[in-house]
Amino acid sequence: MIFTDVSAERAIRAFSKVGFKIVTKGKHIGMSDGIHRITIPNHKRINPYTLKSIIKSAGLTDEQFKELL
Repeated sequence: MIFTDVSAERAIRAFSKVGFKIVTKGKHIGMSDGIHRITIPNHKRINPYTLKSIIKSAGLTDEQFKELL
């Protein structure tokens, strides 16, 4: 599944719902849940393939992420 038009803000809200907390902020936002660490580019629109990689790194499936949005 390809996610288009997902902003960094929207992705952060989605990952926060499953326990991720912001650990660093700047050009990229670092988030961690204690087990996984992900880096989200701070853009208005995240590249769909980059987002897919972030979702996989977070240990989630595309379907799980879609429900969080």
